[in-house]
Amino acid sequence: MQTKSRSSLVLIGLLVLAMLTTLVGCQCGGTEMPATTTAPKATDAPKATDKPAEMGGTISLAGSTTVQPVAEKLGEAFKAANPDVQIDVQGGGSSVGVKSAGEGTVDIGNASREIKDSEIDEYPALVIHTIARDGIAIAVHPGVAVDGLTVDQVRDIFSGAITNWSEVGGPDKAIVVVSREEGSGTRGAFEEMVMGEEAVIVDTAILQPSNGAVKTTVSTTEDSIGFLSFGYLDDSVKALDIDGIEATVNNAKSGTYPIVRPLNMLTNGEPMGVVKAFLDFVMSAEGQAVVEEEGYLSVK
Repeated sequence: MQTKSRSSLVLIGLLVLAMLTTLVGCQCGGTEMPATTTAPKATDAPKATDKPAEMGGTISLAGSTTVQPVAEKLGEAFKAANPDVQIDVQGGGSSVGVKSAGEGTVDIGNASREIKDSEIDEYPALVIHTIARDGIAIAVHPGVAVDGLTVDQVRDIFSGAITNWSEVGGPDKAIVVVSREEGSGTRGAFEEMVMGEEAVIVDTAILQPSNGAVKTTVSTTEDSIGFLSFGYLDDSVKALDIDGIEATVNNAKSGTYPIVRPLNMLTNGEPMGVVKAFLDFVMSAEGQAVVEEEGYLSVK
């Protein structure tokens, strides 16, 4: 009787041991199951409303009044595809654009001239992005009976060496000189390409703060002459031939028109995030189409 009881106990013990072994084996197998077999949580999936971080934020630009209108148009086109981006474009002149970019007070500085060596020395982190090229027209009041000048004649008029239209084939009338103010990129480019190192703009010139103001003054002042960006030309003024070359976009593109300058956007170091995305757009086929629509020369 005792033998049977012991046998029963042994049998029960073996059964319990077998059950425990099976249970432990199942639990170990569960912990070794690859994580990929677990269905992803709903919160792990990207939301349909998620957008790349670079497509949001604010971009600030300041500087050249020549670049300002095309920068505004480029900003509008970029924002149409990226409505979460805010773009603020201000003027102030090319020198303001260089300083603002160099000091980091704006994301992008605009300059409508070459950047000076002294500016590079002062702001060594500046990165220059040439987004377009622009012809500078020598424009006169529509009533001026002169259709063309040489570069030398333009220099002499703006320096005060020539003061009467009769000296260049026109009527006996005093020439009214209209110029941009100091710090203007258009003026800087004009001085570099036309005036040279020695000649200076006559101190009796009427100074204006923007291309638009120069155009308005020339269009409403008889016997006047000024210089302004191709992008501002319209029927209210007459653009003169220079060295026998008509002031047209095609002639500027071909290199035959002699007064052409770069339009630059400047960043303090290599751009990143939304600023880089905007500049990439500016240099894209779509962005360069906007440049040409505004009357400037594409660089692509």
